Amino acid sequence: MDIAAVFGENLARCRKRAEMSQEELGVRASLHRTEVSQLERGLRVARIDTLVKLAGALGVSPGELIEGIDWSPGSTTTGQFMLAPKTQAELN
Repeated sequence: MDIAAVFGENLARCRKRAEMSQEELGVRASLHRTEVSQLERGLRVARIDTLVKLAGALGVSPGELIEGIDWSPGSTTTGQFMLAPKTQAELN
């Protein structure tokens, strides 16, 4: 599973809904535009401070940017990330 890709899709969706360019989001979040681009394309994984900056700049909860990403803890095996099922709203 590609966590970075899911995060990037969420970030791009929220940015477009806010009608912001990558450059404007970068300025508001104190990030370089290229970092926003790399995050949206799934080339980088956001650190927690970057997640909070982006959420604040977009006016969304940090949870909205990690929507669809779940962790399944392991009992006697290693845990793993998995995609959460899409909601009806996401499918529309």
